[in-house]
Amino acid sequence: MNEFKRIAVDTSKSVFTLHGIGFQDQVLLRRDFKRAAFIAFMGKLAPTEVVLEACGGSHHWARMLIALGHTVKLIPPQYVKPYVKRGKNDRRDAEAICEAAGRPGMSFVPVKSAQRQADLMVLRTRDLLIGQRTQLVNALRGHATEFGVIAGKGIGKVDTLLALIAADAAIPIVARETMAMLGSEIARLDARLDAVEADLLAQHKANPLSVALAEIPGVGPIVALTAIAEIEPGRFQSGRHVGAWIGLTPKEHSTGGRQRLGGISRAGNERLRSLLVLGATSVIRHAKPGSKTASVWLLNLLERRPRKLAAVALANKMARIIWAMMSTGEAYRGISPQA
Repeated sequence: MNEFKRIAVDTSKSVFTLHGIGFQDQVLLRRDFKRAAFIAFMGKLAPTEVVLEACGGSHHWARMLIALGHTVKLIPPQYVKPYVKRGKNDRRDAEAICEAAGRPGMSFVPVKSAQRQADLMVLRTRDLLIGQRTQLVNALRGHATEFGVIAGKGIGKVDTLLALIAADAAIPIVARETMAMLGSEIARLDARLDAVEADLLAQHKANPLSVALAEIPGVGPIVALTAIAEIEPGRFQSGRHVGAWIGLTPKEHSTGGRQRLGGISRAGNERLRSLLVLGATSVIRHAKPGSKTASVWLLNLLERRPRKLAAVALANKMARIIWAMMSTGEAYRGISPQA
């Protein structure tokens, strides 16, 4: 018979701190393990509830523990922090994880499969490459400005800027060679991004759900693939819960029966939130009466509220539609005259 009610694990790169309690909530285990010893110890235990803080590495360990027969729960770190006692250390962190996991109504993070993590890795790598390219373009434009060479904004104007730099004999040769090197690095990243985006487009076309989600105005292949990889519809009771999880709902500071709402919370999934807001901004940019992508609701909202606020509201609505389509398997219905 298993003597443990719950075991909490505070993970690090090489040391795993365990805190185990019995069925009377008495402490039965406080121990540190190295990586190999941790797996050997858990392999000898009877099936037990194991709790870890949710992070990238925790999904790998969760899959390994599940394979050993244990029940694994991942808890968001921000929900653990209130239970950490004074004098923080690994053992108190593990104790806090165990305490937080035992609270009624606690929310947990589902364990991601290796394939889902791989899909997310491709999307995040694309973001990383775009960020690196933006850094290089900004550096190139800044250096060129120091010598009075200016070109239009945007990635499409980089070749024009490089041509102006190469043609300006007043710029010292060392500076021209350095900026040409930046240009070659930008071209290299462009080629990498083209390859990554071609793979993502092939994934999108091969996934019927992704193709269906892309019918929503403001949702393209990247947004659709990200939503599929990030959202597990069964976790949420309604589309409103999805919007709150993404961070598209107002902060609340209510007390004494008086409701006080602030700006959007920006809690939850930052990447999906930014993609949805960008998609909503694109829809708003082309919104006009009679447009196929702009509903009466959106046009009325734009008359009463700033465009950025309307973009967040539209992004919230897009998130609800995505959840509904993923939950029911229905196709996008389009915009009704009163929508």
